[in-house]
Amino acid sequence: MLDDPLEWGAFSQVLEGDSSIWVSHVVVYGMHCAACSGSVEDALLRVPGVVGARVSAATQRATVQWHAGQTVPSRWMQSVRSSGYQMVPANDVFASQRRKVENRAALWRWLVAGLCMMQIMMYAYPAYIARAGDLSAEMEGLLRWASWVLTLPVVLFSCGPFFRSAWQDVAHRRIGMDLPVALGIAVTFVLSTVGTFEPAGVFGREVYFDSLTMFVFFLLSGRWLELRLRDRTAGALESAMNRLPDSVERQLADGTFERVAVRRIVVGDLLRMQAGESFAADGVVEFGAGHVDEAILSGESRPLWRQTGDTVLAGSQNLSATLGVRVQRVATHTRFAQIVALMESASASKPHIALVADRLAKPFLVAVLLCALGAALWWWERDPQRALMVAVAVLVVTCPCALSLATPAAMLASAGRLARSGVLVRNLQALEALSKVDTVVFDKTGTLSRDALLVQHIECRPGVSPAQALLWAQALAQHSQHPASRAVCKGASSVAAQPSAAMASEGVWVCEGVTESPGQGLSGTVRRVSRGLVDGAGAADQEAQAMDLRLGSAAFCGLDPLAGDDTALAMSDEQGWLATLALQEQLRSDAQACVQALFAMGIKVHMLSGDAPSAVLRVAQSLGIEQARGGCSPDGKLDSLRALQARGQRVAMVGDGLNDGPVLAAAQVSFAFGRAVPLAQARSDFVVLGEQLMAVAATVGLARQTMAVVRQNLVWALLYNAACVPLAVAGLLPAWLAGLGMASSSLLVVSNALRLTRAKFALAD
Repeated sequence: MLDDPLEWGAFSQVLEGDSSIWVSHVVVYGMHCAACSGSVEDALLRVPGVVGARVSAATQRATVQWHAGQTVPSRWMQSVRSSGYQMVPANDVFASQRRKVENRAALWRWLVAGLCMMQIMMYAYPAYIARAGDLSAEMEGLLRWASWVLTLPVVLFSCGPFFRSAWQDVAHRRIGMDLPVALGIAVTFVLSTVGTFEPAGVFGREVYFDSLTMFVFFLLSGRWLELRLRDRTAGALESAMNRLPDSVERQLADGTFERVAVRRIVVGDLLRMQAGESFAADGVVEFGAGHVDEAILSGESRPLWRQTGDTVLAGSQNLSATLGVRVQRVATHTRFAQIVALMESASASKPHIALVADRLAKPFLVAVLLCALGAALWWWERDPQRALMVAVAVLVVTCPCALSLATPAAMLASAGRLARSGVLVRNLQALEALSKVDTVVFDKTGTLSRDALLVQHIECRPGVSPAQALLWAQALAQHSQHPASRAVCKGASSVAAQPSAAMASEGVWVCEGVTESPGQGLSGTVRRVSRGLVDGAGAADQEAQAMDLRLGSAAFCGLDPLAGDDTALAMSDEQGWLATLALQEQLRSDAQACVQALFAMGIKVHMLSGDAPSAVLRVAQSLGIEQARGGCSPDGKLDSLRALQARGQRVAMVGDGLNDGPVLAAAQVSFAFGRAVPLAQARSDFVVLGEQLMAVAATVGLARQTMAVVRQNLVWALLYNAACVPLAVAGLLPAWLAGLGMASSSLLVVSNALRLTRAKFALAD
């Protein structure tokens, strides 16, 4: 079924720039370590047609790039299955159910191991405290037999995942972290069994059923808790990415509604969305009104009011009333799908430090096996009965789970915290790079300032009123999408809404033959075509009037420069200067706070903008930015950025994502800011969904905190191995204590990383 191209869009997107390459997001089951993720990647890359694969053991997710003309999803999924792992689409509706089954099975294995361990400890206790002659041989043998019987469920049931994983590793000629553990369990059980049935043999009469069950119990405790902690991240990710409903009510030709699968809706359909449902597509409200939760899309935690004519987005939730929505965008074209693609990309990406750990995982495991063998041989000559248990302790205590989890656990926890606050991380390596940034470069328009401008003041030649000039300017400006044109239209609309006879008498003005000169202005013929009321004294036909007007820069209007006021629009007619419209730029309310927060962190702040130098200077002075440059072309911005980098500065670029592509791509780290960012094509490392600029400073602070946690985790993992391996080789670390140490080290690393999920963040607190 997954080989049907109609199904691919549910869990895949076409690679930008190459329509024959698909990028699929899948969930992988059965992975426990970094070595496992490497095995899955190897299995995928062996399939002809698979051109790239990234697998994260920490999130159990993978991103696969494949050529549609050379392979199909079932083929590379089968290759993974043959390697001993399971793979399903990331949007699979049973993913959460599979996690519940996995958690339930892990809980049962842990309970069986715990109950058997406690009973075996009761049977072993008399042997520990008994003095010579207190226990008869028959009683001691009976207690050993009972311990052996109770150990069987632990070995055959509770240890099942260790043995299955180890067998798959051996069968596929690879090595994973479960192989040393399985060897340790098997050796301990065999050694204790021989001691029970052949007490006079070479291995002596010592049994270790209590140690065996104890360290199995500790290992399973650590793995179960690690699974629960990891599910807090994976579950949150899935709940965010699976916000779309499975089905929706669609209107039929006769006006009735039927429930259909979401994948069957198309542009133009009318959907009826009930309260509590998530919107299945982007669209416009046609009937009804109510509150909508768009937190996942914009970071805005407050419900938003939506009524007829308003836009609603896929993935947002209808909170209070039934709404009729006319579909405008579906599937991968929705904003929600673009956000999900970014989250999927981040969940499968690997930071540089994690890649190093993954590459070292297999050689490290080989070294563990050789170290255990060497310890066993060294002890065999001195104490054969103790040699194998020393090898078991070495096998268990040196398992590098904590080392492989140290980086991805912290990175993913941080990425989840950012996502909940309206900042999406496109790749986890960006967090590492952002923590080292010492310079932040801002674009101005759409970043430090809002896209919208305001008409602040209008100067006119004698005989022309400001209201007249504004209506004439609107007739031209409504044919352009330039921010200055939008400001003129907004100003004219607010004035026209005033119920004054003077305004009504101006009539309705339209423009014909409009020509726009990019970056300069608009020209056309403005004509009044309506009737008006004169001083409220009845209707009168107005003499048709027409005039050729220009609106834009002073040079475009054939005028002298406007006294250095580069934020003003000039308007002229056949007689020359007609009016000057002074525009005011709106800085974001938190721009000052963001810049000051960056200064407080010791970060230099620069501003590069294509706007006129005087306008850039005014904004820079108001914010306290000393290094600012205006009149920059895209190439000029790029040259300035590279000059900073040439001086050894690590630069983060913050732009609106619309025309800053080259400079965003060239910076060490980049932010695309603004809700209008084309997410699917953004070249940035971070995408800010909301409207708060403080997200930039808060993200820098969280990145530094994240890397501090990563360093803490790595130091702990390395110190743990450096301290425990010599103790195990020296025979001073029993098997049960080795299991406890291994489990505790992994739990400590994951728990330390989870502190980042509760880290303070400016947008949320």
